[in-house]
Amino acid sequence: MGLLINSRRGVWSLTEAGGQLVDELASSDEFTIRQRIRGLHSGYAASLRRVQKAKQSTGPEPGAPVERDTSDGADNWKEALLDCLMTTSPQGFECLAQRLLREAGFISATVTGRSGDGGIDGLGVYRLSLVSFPVFFQCKRYRGSVGAGAVRDFRGAMAGRGDKGLLITTGTFTPDAKAEATRDGTPPADLIDGERLCDLLKQYELGVNTTIRQVEDVAVNRVFFSEI
Repeated sequence: MGLLINSRRGVWSLTEAGGQLVDELASSDEFTIRQRIRGLHSGYAASLRRVQKAKQSTGPEPGAPVERDTSDGADNWKEALLDCLMTTSPQGFECLAQRLLREAGFISATVTGRSGDGGIDGLGVYRLSLVSFPVFFQCKRYRGSVGAGAVRDFRGAMAGRGDKGLLITTGTFTPDAKAEATRDGTPPADLIDGERLCDLLKQYELGVNTTIRQVEDVAVNRVFFSEI
């Protein structure tokens, strides 16, 4: 309705129009305030319907974000996101993993990604209460599945350097890879597959925009009219 502005996540402030409305209604009674709000809401709902009809008739503007309808529970947006990730450069994907770790609470995250580094793409430091520890991570842009061999190689690269590892892929992990990641007698490796990666990018709003759509349900209370 143009009364509030979301300058950043979790922070809202009044626009100039919102401030004027507050001043206008400051001395009004409750009935007047309710009537004014109903009128504003009705006008806003009507404008949304007009905009939606215009979009349906003209189609999306060139360069506009791709919107996926998930009302039926489908995860089509994840397919679109994974397609985007597959078009990024290896360095870009590593930098995205670095940003994700920082958003997730790591106190530091650095991309190393040097040749001869044994497949280690980066190092993060995670703090848990009073204790902090290093976490090595590796990024794999795969359309298929990551097998147990990749997990063993990653663990071998960490040998003598740290005990915590994070393997991130756009694909999936085979059952053998999952078993290898938690095998007894070896340092565990945490696995993030493509589906979970999409959920995390959505959670931390990294390249994923979520729009909440408000639906107005109107029902007639027949009992009310029968008792007049």
